[in-house]
Amino acid sequence: MRDPKKIPARPDRDLGAIPPSWRRTAITLFLVAAVVLPFVTEGYTTYRLAMVGALAIAILGINLLTGLSGQFSIGHGAFFAIGAYTTSIAMSHGGLSAYSALPLAAVVSFTAGFLIGWPALRLSLVHLMLMTWSLSLALPQVLKLDALSPWTGGVSGVYLDRPDPPAWLGLSDDQYWYFVTLIFMLGLIWLATNLFNSRSGRALGAIRDNEIAAAPMGINVAIFKTTIFGISAMYAGIGGALTGLLADFVAPDTYSLFFSILLLAGAVMAGIYSVWGAVVGSMLVLYLPAALPTSLALMPIGFIVLAVAFVMPGGISGLLLRKYRQFALRRELHH
Repeated sequence: MRDPKKIPARPDRDLGAIPPSWRRTAITLFLVAAVVLPFVTEGYTTYRLAMVGALAIAILGINLLTGLSGQFSIGHGAFFAIGAYTTSIAMSHGGLSAYSALPLAAVVSFTAGFLIGWPALRLSLVHLMLMTWSLSLALPQVLKLDALSPWTGGVSGVYLDRPDPPAWLGLSDDQYWYFVTLIFMLGLIWLATNLFNSRSGRALGAIRDNEIAAAPMGINVAIFKTTIFGISAMYAGIGGALTGLLADFVAPDTYSLFFSILLLAGAVMAGIYSVWGAVVGSMLVLYLPAALPTSLALMPIGFIVLAVAFVMPGGISGLLLRKYRQFALRRELHH
């Protein structure tokens, strides 16, 4: 019998049945492909791939919030905007470089998430959804206020002066910022993986499964829930900051309620209990709407979300895991 202390705090705990050599091979192939791609694609494609990485970070934040702690948010587009605008204001008014503004955006986003998560402790799941929904509706309108326009640019938005890559690297602008985004994404995936498998992750899993039973076990439910809300917001804020730098532009209408729903749809399609699945979710969110005319852009995402809800509740990653278990069982019976 497996030691309960070594079971990760997630429903897809049978991931441990996958041979480590398979996991290492898959990650190695991904890393090789990620490093080679910007050298064999043209500039715009490289830029879009970098956007995949930035959106994956934000979707991973939703996976941490919902898959790990059982909380729910329709307002992560607001934290995405907070990260983007913090970077913009820090660079244009604070005199900071992009490299200094990114950590600041992470801190501000975490603080905003923590402060919003604290009063949310008293709310039911439905009321938490309504609160985050209201946040994603209100923030874009606040950013358009004339009183804030010297900092936010109002309706017109703000252009960012993205730094040029160091000459000694020999990389183009798109290639350089692709690798910056890739490094951030890989680092945050590593942190999320460790969190899922840590003692804190197991405590959050206990809260997700039965909050009433978790408190007598010595788990500080309030601190854990607000902290993971802040961490989730931090992930979204870093994704927003990187997206703003990649696009060289931030505008309030970019971070509407619809954008928050897209992020949530990406998390659901990929699987809210998956870390690496966030990359798949971001690719679906970014490329599917662009593959169809504007009037039909949302149809594939809507159909996929419905299919996930009815056919594969664990998302694409859950389906792949289930197929692997079936394959492993057939192989074991055959031998």
